[in-house]
Amino acid sequence: MKNKFYVTTPIYYPNDIPHVGHAYTTIAADVLARWYKIKGYDVFFLTGTDEHGKKIENTARKHNKSPKEFVDSLIPKFKDAWKKLNLDYDKFIRTTDKDHEKTVQEILQKVYDKGDIYKGQYEGYYCTGCEAYYTEKDLDNGCCPIHKTKIEKLKEESYFFRLSKYQKQLLEFYKKNPDFISPSIRKQEVINRVKEGLKDLSISRTSFDWGIPLPFNKKHIAFVWFDALFNYYSATRKKGKEKFWPADVHLIGKDIIWFHTVYWPAFLLSAGIQLPRKVFAHGWWTFDKEKISKSRGKIINISELIGIAGADSARYFLLRHIPFGEDGDFSEKVLVERHNNELANKLGNLVSRVSALAEKCGAEKSENKLLKKLKLNEIETYIKNYGFDKALNEIFAFIDSCNEHIQKEKIWETKNKKQLYELLDSIKAIAILLWPFIPETSEKIAKNLGFEIKWDNIKKPLGVKKIRKSEILFNKI
Repeated sequence: MKNKFYVTTPIYYPNDIPHVGHAYTTIAADVLARWYKIKGYDVFFLTGTDEHGKKIENTARKHNKSPKEFVDSLIPKFKDAWKKLNLDYDKFIRTTDKDHEKTVQEILQKVYDKGDIYKGQYEGYYCTGCEAYYTEKDLDNGCCPIHKTKIEKLKEESYFFRLSKYQKQLLEFYKKNPDFISPSIRKQEVINRVKEGLKDLSISRTSFDWGIPLPFNKKHIAFVWFDALFNYYSATRKKGKEKFWPADVHLIGKDIIWFHTVYWPAFLLSAGIQLPRKVFAHGWWTFDKEKISKSRGKIINISELIGIAGADSARYFLLRHIPFGEDGDFSEKVLVERHNNELANKLGNLVSRVSALAEKCGAEKSENKLLKKLKLNEIETYIKNYGFDKALNEIFAFIDSCNEHIQKEKIWETKNKKQLYELLDSIKAIAILLWPFIPETSEKIAKNLGFEIKWDNIKKPLGVKKIRKSEILFNKI
């Protein structure tokens, strides 16, 4: 059986159109999915939308629609945005999908039968924006620490999940699986909080009805996180997809790390389901030094992002500009600089010059000594460790070597056919390695030079054929 790789994004709230924050995680997942595809893995890439909860119900009401009508109207906008960014996901899951709801109800019943769910009274603070419970010490001057909005105090009958029961098991699991919480800078803060003790978790609501009813008491609906987190598992319950569980990596933003590294594994332990291999929490993008946020008017939507310099340049900028895992400030100016200096000047110019010379002079097959400068093992290691910026750095160092070789050998004067072949063969390797990041550009290069984008073709010599000058890959801005 082929090696498998299963990558997920968080499922996004469809209470507005997607923005650059959503795009960042989904592009990173797409890069990993494409990387493992060219490596010959059987890949499953999941994304989707989280459609239940009070926040959606409230937003739908403001638009004079039912929650289902409201979310149905926004799903095409998500799918359209992902299409514009060339995101090649395998499944788009919605938590309103009947098979997902059925899976969640089956697991709730199983956990209830085990004695891990009991009825009680919830009294405390709840942020509808986060769909999360907070203690008094979590609050920032009586406001939600994330949204900075006034928080509501709730008092209602609720079913509780025995989260406290799993404290010891979780700490043992973190110890045995040191890479489960990544990057490492996030790990210790989670472990420290778990060590302080875990309170049982309210997992049902009665004050609204937009959600999945508890199978053992239909008057209660499931806490949105119990419903949402199981999308990763329910997506693999279809025939032929079971082999993908457990997930190899859940890519998320750092603001939802607690739900994914404490609630989620505890729910799975209770249900007797194997735990995912890794949760990777990346940093936040800021816009003018403030967190990108719809509610606070700090936003760059997908059309605006692509409108700056195209989809490939947007994808490239987001993964090159900051190390994956750290925070970064979005800058249109820097995106344009990278588009002009790296994509147009370095990559675009290399492809244009070499293909133009090869069209004029032809190319003669020979051993490609230039490839020795390509640090393939390092690039592979960086991607396996989510060092996308470092992998791109190495690929562009090789592009620099190719451009320097043209200058040094003055190939436009010598018209050396063997050296032109070496350069064409090197461009083939570059395009294959860049395909996960900038697929549209790589596919144009592959079509022009006549090769297939797959791992084995990096070292397999390029077949010689009549070369035509490449179209301009990146117009300067």
